[in-house]
Amino acid sequence: MQDASVIFHYFPNLTEKQKEQFSLIGSLYKEWNEKINVISRKDIENIYTNHILHSLGIAKLISFNPGAEILDVGTGGGLPGVPLAILFPDTQFHLVDSIGKKITVVKEVSSVLGLKNVKAEQIRGEQLKGKYDFIVSRAVTRMKEFYSWVNTKAKSKSTHTLDNGILYLKGGDLDEEMNELKRPYSVTNLQDFFKEEFFETKRVVYLPL
Repeated sequence: MQDASVIFHYFPNLTEKQKEQFSLIGSLYKEWNEKINVISRKDIENIYTNHILHSLGIAKLISFNPGAEILDVGTGGGLPGVPLAILFPDTQFHLVDSIGKKITVVKEVSSVLGLKNVKAEQIRGEQLKGKYDFIVSRAVTRMKEFYSWVNTKAKSKSTHTLDNGILYLKGGDLDEEMNELKRPYSVTNLQDFFKEEFFETKRVVYLPL
């Protein structure tokens, strides 16, 4: 299995605590994945590149402020929320998924990593009442449907370099899908930041709300 060196390469300014957390997260997911399948079994060997680093692609677009509140909808076993919570320890992350056993993984992984800034809850995103600075996700559905779930969840006041909105990790050809929405958006190619072949078709879609 991969180790955390690829994370350290692209994020060289980590604290010792963050390095320890990233070093541990891969084996934690491998261990939990044998009990509850949250990552494709054939892909678990590529956990650091295809899942942890991919999650951190959002951090190449924005640096979350201390005290900001981020919602991760359809988090599965905690991606992208848990890696982002390690990277931004003073930012609050609310990770939600409709499947209880996946939330169990999030809670257990977060506990072992000592993450005090993660709240995990079994609930559908559209049922939430709170407001957040940003809503993040890893391609849980088509953007038009995702937008319908979360478009009322952004705080009205923006305090970051980007206005509050959606940061969505997605691959493939996005034009047709995004045109369904008829709203302004921007796309950042992750291959501009990460040289691994996996990222050739991977993007972060930003949609202000």
